[in-house]
Order: sequence, then C-alpha cells, then structure tokens
Amino acid sequence: MSEQTVEGLAGRDHPVDVDELRMFADRLAVSGGGVARRMLEQFDSTGLDPRAKSSATDPVTVIDTTVERHLRELVTTERPGDRVLGEEGGEEGGEEGGEEPPAAGRGVVRWVVDPVDGTVNLLYGIPFTAVSVAAEVDGVVLAGAVHNIVTGETWTAAVGRGSSLRSAAGTVTGLTASACDDLSMALVGTGFSYDADVRAEQGRAVAALLPRIRDIRRCGSAALDLCMVATGRIDAYFERCLKPWDHAAGALIAAEAGAMVRVAADDEVPTVAAAPGVAEDFLAALEGLGGPVSS
Repeated sequence: MSEQTVEGLAGRDHPVDVDELRMFADRLAVSGGGVARRMLEQFDSTGLDPRAKSSATDPVTVIDTTVERHLRELVTTERPGDRVLGEEGGEEGGEEGGEEPPAAGRGVVRWVVDPVDGTVNLLYGIPFTAVSVAAEVDGVVLAGAVHNIVTGETWTAAVGRGSSLRSAAGTVTGLTASACDDLSMALVGTGFSYDADVRAEQGRAVAALLPRIRDIRRCGSAALDLCMVATGRIDAYFERCLKPWDHAAGALIAAEAGAMVRVAADDEVPTVAAAPGVAEDFLAALEGLGGPVSS
C-alpha cells in the first residue's frame, strides 16, 4: 500500500499494550536525546565527523550512529523479542543506509527509529533536531515519541489515547490541532529533498502555494514539523520523499491531536498533515499544484 491514512485507528483491537509501548518509546527517545546532548558538549561541529550519505548535502554524524546503536541496545536488552528499523543501520543491524526492508513478522513489535532527525540543524547549532521513536505492529504505528535534543521537549502518543507534550520542566499538556478554518490564514510547514532536481520541483510548488496561505515555514525536521501540527504551532504540513523513520512517530502524534494525516510511501506523493478546519481546502490546494496527493 503506497499510502496509509492515519485515521480511525483507535477503534481497532490490538494484541499489545499501547500504553506500555508509549512509555517505552518515551524512555527511548529521551535516553537517546541525553546521549546526543552529552556528545554535543564534548565536540564542536568538526569533531562530529560529518560525512555524506544519500548526497553531498545529506550528512550523517557520529551522533547519529552512536544514538542509534544506543537505542538498539536498549531494545535488545529490555524487549529482546522486538525488532528495530533504524535510519542508519536498517533492520536488525543490516547494511548502513540500506533500503527499507519489509515489515516485521505478524504481531511482532518493530521500533522505527530516527536517531537524529534534523542532522543539518545539529551541525549548524539550530535548536530544531530530535530523536524519533515509534512502535509499529503489522504495519500500523501504535505509539511514538519525539524528543527535541536541544530544548528537552517531548511529544508522545498512543492509538486511541491522544497525544501530549511534556516540557523540559516536566509539565504535561494534552494536544489539539489548531482551530484554523481559513486556508488563507494557515501557517504551513514543509521540507525539501536532498536531491537537487526534486528540490527544484518542490520550490516551484511552494511558490505556487504561497499566495493562497498565510506563510511557509521550513524548519528542517519532519518529526518536529508533524509535532508542531499537533501542538498548533503550524496549521498544516506537507513534504515529499520522507522515509518511515522521518514520519512514524510524528504522524501518529499529529493524528491523535485531531489533525488529518496522510502518510505516503511513494516519493511522488507528499505526506500531509493539517488541522481539521483547513484539511479539505489544503488537500485541494495541493492537488492544484499539479502533482498527486494520494496514490
């Protein structure tokens, strides 16, 4: 299936404890963030050993690989029957940077991990970078957490349980997507591919969309962009070429906050999240840009 619509999942029966998965996702994300912060204190940007991955502008650092290794070790120790799909190591320690493997066996929990979402921001000292962790069973994300490495904020959600934001001080707030109901007043987030040709197409799409909305924000982390939809900090979001680790936790967090969320596996189709009051008009606007919004 090339598109997963994250709607109505709360009514499904699941043979796992989603609250337990949510708590463990939270622990993983926060623990990974702690590892990243300690490493940032030890190194400047040159000491992070940045190197190119999919393209010269797509970096991976020693923090990415160290945090992912740490998360894998925690899962192996505390939930040895589970599997891990990570951005840097594939599934269960497969080839680094490999293609996404098939979903884990039926009924098996798979942890979908992005150890640093927003690596470029990390290198530049921009405080918009996160650890993202999601628990998936039979291709459905049931729980997730996103932890901002710099600010210490943590978003979590579980299917049917809503989503919440915990501040660095420990204050927990339940989340609801924004009440915006006028597309012309919607603040929209987006992101761009590391492929120059795709980026040019995305730039043209943004230029066409701008006259119809309040403004655009490009912050550099898909996971945090989706959490901003959940928190009402932006009203809508769209981006092509995302991988499961980019959106797995954030999409659930946005959906559980009441946003309309469409997650696409096809690189030609954007992942979309929008406050319910502008969702229909936003999808129509994206259709009007000339590319598909579903497949």
